[in-house]
Amino acid sequence: MAKNSNKNNNSNQGTMSREEAGRKGGEKTSRKYDQEHFENIGQKGGKETARKYDQDHFEEIGQKGGETTAKEYDQEHFENIGQKGGETTAKEYDQEHFENIGQKGGEATSKKYGEEHYEKIGQKGGRNSSGNNSNSNNNRNS
Repeated sequence: MAKNSNKNNNSNQGTMSREEAGRKGGEKTSRKYDQEHFENIGQKGGKETARKYDQDHFEEIGQKGGETTAKEYDQEHFENIGQKGGETTAKEYDQEHFENIGQKGGEATSKKYGEEHYEKIGQKGGRNSSGNNSNSNNNRNS
């Protein structure tokens, strides 16, 4: 019985910590399998997770993550990463790509909200822009 209590003792005499054992096991697994293996198990795990949880769950954790991130970084940080991301994306894709995704986004939004929604916001926009246009025209003529 004394031996068992000795094993459960936190002394590291000749044993490695859980952290060390985990690191070594992870390194060995990484050497044993290729990138495709990890992509496959990641896909399977993602599908299983999506099956287990509903949309509300993912929205909730996304909201929490966004709030935490917003607390950790300032506006300038988000402007910088947005700028970098936009520049990288612009280098990777051509005009046709952006036209295609814009078309798809417009169609999806149209299906989601319907004609009445656009009539309503069009009326609001018309009221707002008519006042803005006359002001900008007045400023140009001055």
